[in-house]
Amino acid sequence: MAFRRRNKSYPFFSQEFLIQNHADIVFSLVIFILIGLMFEATAKTAILFIQPQYNITTLSLEGEVTTYHYGWKDCATILFYFFIAIILHAVVQEYLLDKVNRRLHLSKSKNTKFNESGQLCVFHLVSSVWSFYILITEGYLLHPSSLWENYPHSHLRFQVKFFYLTQLAYWLHALPELYFQKVRKEEIPRQLQYICLYLLHTSAAYLLNLNRVGLVLLFLQYVSELGFHIARLLYFTDENHQKMFDLWATSFVFTRMATLTLMFLAVGFGLARSENQGLDLEMGNFNTVLIRMAVLLVVCLTQSWLLWKFIRFQLRRWREFRHEQAVRKKATTKQPLRQLKRDSLGHHENGVLKAENGLSPRTKKLKSP
Repeated sequence: MAFRRRNKSYPFFSQEFLIQNHADIVFSLVIFILIGLMFEATAKTAILFIQPQYNITTLSLEGEVTTYHYGWKDCATILFYFFIAIILHAVVQEYLLDKVNRRLHLSKSKNTKFNESGQLCVFHLVSSVWSFYILITEGYLLHPSSLWENYPHSHLRFQVKFFYLTQLAYWLHALPELYFQKVRKEEIPRQLQYICLYLLHTSAAYLLNLNRVGLVLLFLQYVSELGFHIARLLYFTDENHQKMFDLWATSFVFTRMATLTLMFLAVGFGLARSENQGLDLEMGNFNTVLIRMAVLLVVCLTQSWLLWKFIRFQLRRWREFRHEQAVRKKATTKQPLRQLKRDSLGHHENGVLKAENGLSPRTKKLKSP
């Protein structure tokens, strides 16, 4: 299964060889794990990588209900879907984005941003639809108080735990992709910033059992980022498409305000009034004043930093727009002066034909025959 066109062969295990064939190498590892399911001796080990662990089956009025909690074995599952994310990344790049790039003929800097937005657009679309489906089926949107009631939420449904594992796997896979995709050095710090922020907030929501609040916040964030990357893709195809950025700006501000409001409502007020106060690692209870203040502080600092970057971006766009308008206005006001038309005998002045030396030319009288 070849993901890249091979125009040149490189020595084995060289840098260019790993970059060109990394998806095929990872695909071989995934096949090796799947083959382990076929044998009884290795099936128990292989299932650690594929299926979420730490399941608990309880009896209820609806029958048997299976829930999950987290543990160190989740690292094996995250590693497997880390490999799956690398393969899917290569598929989207090879069979979708590269074909579009050949038609657009973008510069190297725009090509890098186009690939970044294309990959994130697919991921944000899938994740936003998936998270919205979970919020509807679990009833978190219809009952907002369930976001903080009965804390700690240490027992997760399968779809909730699987969602968090795949989210962590995707953002972890984005780190080596900076090397595999040969991202420019100028772009690496910016991409590392949002990758680390996603890893920090997603892992914190998962480990601190704030998974319900985290689902709502991730849904809002992914919808907002989806609008931005769609606007940027449209801008690269045609630079006249600017209206989508205005729609994204509105959704961005709304997302920041909704995030802060929800965090203060759920963590600042909801968990503060909960009966389960104190630190209990066995029960997964992290409802202490220090942890709540730390969570609120991290979220507030992150949202403030994002708003500061957003304001700087909008001011830069406004200055560029004003500069373009000023240049166009100057170009329209400066019109070339019209030159006077001159005849062969002189030029016209006040309706009278003047000669080149300033005298009025006289017409010669014709002699009668």
